[in-house]
Amino acid sequence: MQNYYKSAKLDNVCYEIRGVVMREARRLEEEGNRVLKLNIGNPAAFDLDVPEEIQQDVIYNMQQAQGYVESKGLFSARKAVMHYCQQRGIDKVDIDDIFLGNGVSELIVMSMQAMLNTGDEVLIPAPDYPLWTAAVTLSSGKPVHYHCDEEQNWFPDIDDIRKKITRRTRAIVLINPNNPTGAVYSTELLEQVIELARKHNLIVLSDEIYDKILYDGTQHVPTASLADDVLFFTYNGLSKNYRAAGYRSGWMIISGAKHLAKDLIVGIDMLSNMRLCANVPAQLAIQTALGGYQSIDDLVAPGGRLYEQRETAWRMLNDIPGVSCVKPQGALYLFPKLDPKKFPVVNDEKLVLDLLLQEKILLVQGSAFNMDDKQHLRVVFLPRKDTLEDAMGRLGNFLENYRQ
Repeated sequence: MQNYYKSAKLDNVCYEIRGVVMREARRLEEEGNRVLKLNIGNPAAFDLDVPEEIQQDVIYNMQQAQGYVESKGLFSARKAVMHYCQQRGIDKVDIDDIFLGNGVSELIVMSMQAMLNTGDEVLIPAPDYPLWTAAVTLSSGKPVHYHCDEEQNWFPDIDDIRKKITRRTRAIVLINPNNPTGAVYSTELLEQVIELARKHNLIVLSDEIYDKILYDGTQHVPTASLADDVLFFTYNGLSKNYRAAGYRSGWMIISGAKHLAKDLIVGIDMLSNMRLCANVPAQLAIQTALGGYQSIDDLVAPGGRLYEQRETAWRMLNDIPGVSCVKPQGALYLFPKLDPKKFPVVNDEKLVLDLLLQEKILLVQGSAFNMDDKQHLRVVFLPRKDTLEDAMGRLGNFLENYRQ
């Protein structure tokens, strides 16, 4: 009989956050081992729960979630997002400019499918959140990675972006606050990107899912609040700020030069209609989440759980000989660098696999974020402080004795 093969469209699609090493971790768990998963930003796994009032509102209104709703999403939820835009300075956003999705991931894929023809290019940061690269590739586009400079707090290199713009470039992705580095971009940097978009007729795709997870008084500026003559797609949701990753509740806002994108928006609307609607129970959480008490502010303030966990993990990583880490100003991750003179790593996937097998700690290798070098790791700092202290101590011992 003939074998069945996956589509060739998947040949260059990778998502190593849940890749080979994750499958090995699952095997270890099936054998009865306890694995500390510092590979995924999954708050619920570490007792960071959805606020009670959000849970109760979903339960109370569940009777309304039995049927299909408008393909773009519940009116009340989209209106709440519209009000959030007004609060954040994103002007002239109407109800019909907002699409709700099964998490931001679905909306990213949907917008890439609507936007890209074969060979169209999208500028994506390196390191990136790898879903962006995968979504562009799956949509027959070409991801082009621009450099983010570790020596400049992981800010994008504007000169490198400028050099990589071609006649096939359609859009530029900003991930701000950034996953995996924790960088939060300045107004000046955002305005430089917008100017390039203006000059070259690019769409700005701004992934802002961590916009409330900020430390040390850092302020987040929504990219779309800085201009109205450039087309912006802004992505956000409940997964991180409200610890509701499993709800799969996200939104996409189209703003700015909408008059230039009427046909593109028709395409997005078509794809939205094809999936009928996003899951309705999760949409019920949006109005309460955005309009209620913002408990994330307590978690990220000095003395708050996320703040203290970041401090602990960052300090202990930098205390490991040969390891350095830029302090993240946002999000839930650290992206430490291993000194190549001390750790001449050839295969960083093997490094994280060896760590998993020896210490039962699961991290993600830096190359999974579409970086050229093999000297970085991504560490999630969601576990409680005592668990992090133990894990960072074991990581330090592992590295001290590691030879590849």
